[in-house]
Amino acid sequence: MSPQATHDTKADHDFRMMVQIDMEMAAFHSNWTHCDYIATYLARTISHNRPDSVLFANLFSSALNELLEITFRSRHAGGAFACRISRQGNIDRVELTFTSKKDEQRFFEHAVARIRGGDAEADYMSSLSGDPGPSRDILLVELAVSYNATVSINTHDNDTITLVVDLPLGGLTH
Repeated sequence: MSPQATHDTKADHDFRMMVQIDMEMAAFHSNWTHCDYIATYLARTISHNRPDSVLFANLFSSALNELLEITFRSRHAGGAFACRISRQGNIDRVELTFTSKKDEQRFFEHAVARIRGGDAEADYMSSLSGDPGPSRDILLVELAVSYNATVSINTHDNDTITLVVDLPLGGLTH
């Protein structure tokens, strides 16, 4: 794994854990609608104290649903899945931990490197214009561009990864 794809755990102590959902990957993968249900539930749960809670819940739910769909597409049926949401000021952190094969881990590492490479906006605009062959990682690129998200990844020894996405949506008022 490249050093730039590693999540910086030094600042983690400043984030307050708000809510976490754990489930078996097989149960998560049993129904595509779990992505929407979990995203909607968690967005409503954490939006209560934002200036425009309805706007925040809608934006957060959309972003979280995209992340859950990326996880759903990993299709690794074994192990567990966890979605943890923490907050620091105006930033909400989503941590998705799930079992992933080595090729999937490389995919996520490549996606994070692509986002940090500086061409994320151009890549995203190209995908919107209908250029043939949009890459599979465009959902992560979209989050980085449209939501000003910061994306990183942690790999673990047991074929598990944690995708960490910081969403600065809390300062929105309209």
